[in-house]
Amino acid sequence: MQLFNSASNRVEPWNKGKLVGQKPPLKLQQIWAIRIRLEMKRRVRDLALFNLAIDSKLRGCDLVALKVHDILKGGSVAQRAMVVQQKTNRPVRFEITTQARETLTAWIEKAGLRPSDPLFPSRQNSSAHLSTRQYARIVRSWVEGIGLNGDAYGTHSLRRTKASLIYRRTKNLRAVQLLLGHTKLESTVRYLGIEVDDALEVAEQTEV
Repeated sequence: MQLFNSASNRVEPWNKGKLVGQKPPLKLQQIWAIRIRLEMKRRVRDLALFNLAIDSKLRGCDLVALKVHDILKGGSVAQRAMVVQQKTNRPVRFEITTQARETLTAWIEKAGLRPSDPLFPSRQNSSAHLSTRQYARIVRSWVEGIGLNGDAYGTHSLRRTKASLIYRRTKNLRAVQLLLGHTKLESTVRYLGIEVDDALEVAEQTEV
């Protein structure tokens, strides 16, 4: 019986040479570095997309699927909105800060979008929204634009960013769970990686 051990018959792991695992959230200085860069380049759509991604804490599939009417109230961008998550089929509410509302308003006006239109239409097909793959490429361009490793960050970095900041300021895990739309508290604990982070924080504050 012949054994086939040649290198040509080996299956190369899908993650060979790639950084895998949980993507870190952005830090405040990184958030502002991306915002300033997008403002300087007058990237109206990207700035609106970035600000809403940070505020909404939505998964990429839910963010790109938003329609204009999802964030409008009385013809203006609302302070709060609600969508049904594709993964869980459960509703989740999110706030839209003043800064995000301003950039979204500027984008909607510039693009001439109607309430029934995708909020972030694809440039290949204006009747369809951005794909999650296109969104991932855009996020990669943002982080690489400020000198970060594009392999180390992803769309979930933006979803985790504000949730991580809220938890660090309030330590209110239940509130973060609701904001992320998680059904189980354990999911939020794993998602934020708070057990490791809190242990490191305690260690940093302990003098020996």
